[in-house]
Amino acid sequence: MSIYQSLIERLIEQRANYLVLIDPDRKNDGLLEKLVTNVNASGADALLVGGSLIMDGSFDERVAKIKAMSQVPVILFPGSSNQLTRQADAVLFMSLLSGRNPQYLIGEQVQAAPVVKHLGLEVIPTGYLLMAGGSPTAVEFMSSTQPLPMNKPDIVIAHALAAQYLGMSLVYLEAGSGARQAVPDDIISKVTKVVDVPVVVGGGIRTPEGAAAKVRAGAQFVVTGTILEEDGSPATLRALADAVHQG
Repeated sequence: MSIYQSLIERLIEQRANYLVLIDPDRKNDGLLEKLVTNVNASGADALLVGGSLIMDGSFDERVAKIKAMSQVPVILFPGSSNQLTRQADAVLFMSLLSGRNPQYLIGEQVQAAPVVKHLGLEVIPTGYLLMAGGSPTAVEFMSSTQPLPMNKPDIVIAHALAAQYLGMSLVYLEAGSGARQAVPDDIISKVTKVVDVPVVVGGGIRTPEGAAAKVRAGAQFVVTGTILEEDGSPATLRALADAVHQG
């Protein structure tokens, strides 16, 4: 069974899946063992690994270390075609559909496709929609794209439908790492009522209450990242996982 199918099957027994994002940059080099250990104890369903910018050449080595320690599937969340390695179980094969920069709509994907095939990674096609989370994000800067406005739900819905009709397996609503404002619950609700594929929500989610609200709004995957680096205690992550699983 594929990683994607196993995560979807989990939705029979729980309201949503909880994913934790680890940035494999050098700033976390000495923290990886602690971070992964805490995720293992949290009840998370999978680990996402990736970042907008990797400042050295040790990406492959760090992902291998994460994979060796992780008790859950490791899924690449690549910021570019350079962030690929056979050390992971799967890859979110993303297109930044919210932007109009052809490099992130299709250019990076064309460069990545033969590499992904060679590495034998499971592919999870994902329509990535960057939302305006109240502060500039690394994704916005690196991709030279504008995020979708939070107060224009029809625009978000149209992009989400485009992702589905293009054959994406997931629609990812992203407010950005460390966002001041998470994706609003009403937008999540409106999107999930229209699209027929699972919706992932990440960015600016810091509390169990906030995570549960996203699930009640319709999110089937909830992602947190910054909280892992700022606190990351097993108790905090367990509370987040329980909130997501139970809604």
